[in-house]
Amino acid sequence: MVEQIQSLVRTIVEPLIDHPEEFKIEVHDSEEFMEYHLILHPDDIGRIIGKKGRVIRAIRTIVYSVRMRDQKRSRIVIADDLDQEDESTVE
Repeated sequence: MVEQIQSLVRTIVEPLIDHPEEFKIEVHDSEEFMEYHLILHPDDIGRIIGKKGRVIRAIRTIVYSVRMRDQKRSRIVIADDLDQEDESTVE
């Protein structure tokens, strides 16, 4: 299932970005979710987020809707989101 979600995300994201050679997906298994962390070139982050977050919201809607029985829900995290989380936990 993980490979299928990764393939789906790649199919959606790669045509939208200018630096597909720098695009990576890291998979993290948490208690509730299978998290797919998108590692992107800094210039591509805005393209994936889109105006008012519309593009990433659409991608997340598609990925979240794919769920098989007895499987965890999927979550998409952009590298920029990771940076903000790390900064917010530092005191």
